[in-house]
Amino acid sequence: MGSKVWYLELVERAKTVSSLIPEGLELREVHEASMNARFYREVGRLWHWTDRLSWTDRQWENWVNRENLKTWIGHFEGEEAGYVEMEIQKAGSVEIVYFGLLPSMIGKGFGGGMLSLSVQEAWKIEGTQRVWLHTCSEDHPHALGNYEKRGFRLFRTEVI
Repeated sequence: MGSKVWYLELVERAKTVSSLIPEGLELREVHEASMNARFYREVGRLWHWTDRLSWTDRQWENWVNRENLKTWIGHFEGEEAGYVEMEIQKAGSVEIVYFGLLPSMIGKGFGGGMLSLSVQEAWKIEGTQRVWLHTCSEDHPHALGNYEKRGFRLFRTEVI
């Protein structure tokens, strides 16, 4: 059997359920292709993210230097914790394209807080009507539950 992919969305800001955000955890927006490339590799290593591993520096720059892409690095007390990459799409949709913690930060209780901060940033983007993402059975075992606890609702499932 293949991997299962779950597509989830938040269609009302009021339905967002924030987690307790650890004191000292914050997001800082970045605009450097090298940061996206590094975090994609480091965060995605455990979860078999492979679609961008062969990208050149130029491909990363083309991806990141678009007006409709936003990236934040999570920090805890000054130390890098993880990242989130969002794409602003048509009709008020904002996709959380990539989200995750660095391996050294997993299991420390930052996932819910970082996701809560990420969703807050998505709703701050002018015109946002919907925040959505997808995750799969290859992801962290708590990923799907974390998304659901933040208020995301399943709208599609597929097996690939």
